[in-house]
Amino acid sequence: MDLRDYLRAVRKRWWLVAGAIAVSVGVAVTVTLLTPPKYAASVTFFVSTRSTEVTQAFQGGQFAQQRVKSYVDVLTSNRLAQAIAVQESTGLTAEEIQGEVTAQVVPDTVLVEATVTDTDRARALRLAQRLAAQFPELISKLETPPGSKTSTVGVQIIAEPKLADAPVSPQPVRNVGLAVALGLIIGVGAAALRESLDSTIRTPEALHDAASAPVLSAIPFDRKAEKAPLITEGSAQSTRAEAMRQLRTNLQFVNVDRPLRSLVVSSALPGEGKSTTVCNLGIAFAEAGKRVIIIDADLRRPRIAEYLGLEGAVGLTNVLAGQAKVRDVVQSWGKSGLWVLPSGYVPPNPSELLGSGNMADLLTALGTAFDVILIDTPPLLPVTDAAVMSTLADGCLLVSRHAKTTVSQASTAAAALAKVSAKLHGCVLNMTPAKSAGSYAYYSYTTETSDAPEAVAAPTPRVPAPATNQPLPASPFRRDYNPIPVRTEVRPSRHQRTVDPIDTPTTDLSIYRKVEDGHYEGTAAVPPIKRHR
Repeated sequence: MDLRDYLRAVRKRWWLVAGAIAVSVGVAVTVTLLTPPKYAASVTFFVSTRSTEVTQAFQGGQFAQQRVKSYVDVLTSNRLAQAIAVQESTGLTAEEIQGEVTAQVVPDTVLVEATVTDTDRARALRLAQRLAAQFPELISKLETPPGSKTSTVGVQIIAEPKLADAPVSPQPVRNVGLAVALGLIIGVGAAALRESLDSTIRTPEALHDAASAPVLSAIPFDRKAEKAPLITEGSAQSTRAEAMRQLRTNLQFVNVDRPLRSLVVSSALPGEGKSTTVCNLGIAFAEAGKRVIIIDADLRRPRIAEYLGLEGAVGLTNVLAGQAKVRDVVQSWGKSGLWVLPSGYVPPNPSELLGSGNMADLLTALGTAFDVILIDTPPLLPVTDAAVMSTLADGCLLVSRHAKTTVSQASTAAAALAKVSAKLHGCVLNMTPAKSAGSYAYYSYTTETSDAPEAVAAPTPRVPAPATNQPLPASPFRRDYNPIPVRTEVRPSRHQRTVDPIDTPTTDLSIYRKVEDGHYEGTAAVPPIKRHR
């Protein structure tokens, strides 16, 4: 990581750095408040040799410089501490006195400085005074040769014991400063470590590299989406709605030679927002005047009917099982040409139903009646339903959630589509951080002075009937029977098969009985599914 990566990690995880600094400062302040104050008294000694000649004085000075290094150990020795403890009634043992005495040599001199530190201000001064009296006597005894009464080294006091005005510890300013520096180092290190170990997708570039597919849109996170997931009315001018329109526009140009008619929308894992993306994308296409149908092919955890407030007890599974016709179960939503085919009851064999010939024929029939078919499917990694459906549709759209989907999960999902030769048209990075979730700031759109298309109004929700969990009927075909006859002629491409003019479908709502304003009873007229016999 270079300096720019560190700065990016700190900016992205500033709370981690701030937390480390706050904890460090808190610990430093607590330790400072709990530490009792200590006072210090110092005394300075001068060491010399007893010689009068110049040559001897020079040699004696060098000798004294060598000896003062040993006198530091004498000052902190147990012998001197015992002598002080005997002479001074301080209430401390010799070991405690020894621990309170420190000494150092002034560089390039023959001066020795001793310091006594104690929690009692007066006792620190008394101990320093007693040390100043006992140390020269001890050195005189140690430096007196046997049979002589004169010491070769003399120790004199040049700075009388003096007590410092303020406590030497604790030092609040120093402690807090060190805590801030330590917290900053720990916070930056933790942010950089987490950045290097974080394998989740946070940028469109990372998603593009993981899935090897273009990122068609980055949908910002909106706090209101949890309660109002659809881009209708109040949220029609939000940045999330604009991102959906951008996705709609980009999908129209992913394949110019062959316009996109049917699209499977899936994700790597649950909870990445694929179902809400399908609903809002269908609304965006409906705003543009397209005839759109949403198929809830998530036969494991269907959510489309719940989000759109429609009846979901009967739907796709009933059509594929031959229990109902498409025209009887497809439902209209809104006023702009959006239709929904719910999932129906949850079957025991979702993958087999979605990969059946009936499903392929259903897509072909719906392709003649609608401009865009959006198919919501289960996630790619847990089950194979989405991969099976992708082979029947014109392509797939992969939805990944910001800071949740990992690089390996996105790449594995794209590989699952590649194994079945499905076309991955692009990806969507969902729930990306946004500075504002209000009006589209660049154009300053508002609800009062807006030139944007009129938002699709959400219809009054219908109370869904309880689902009937009945087992699917047994297949009328033998195991070795192929319901699709062998054809010798060239079969027209998907969504381009010719139909009888009598069966030509229509989406004119006027042919249905009007129940209330903006709501009709009935479904889009599409050709019925014809079984091969």
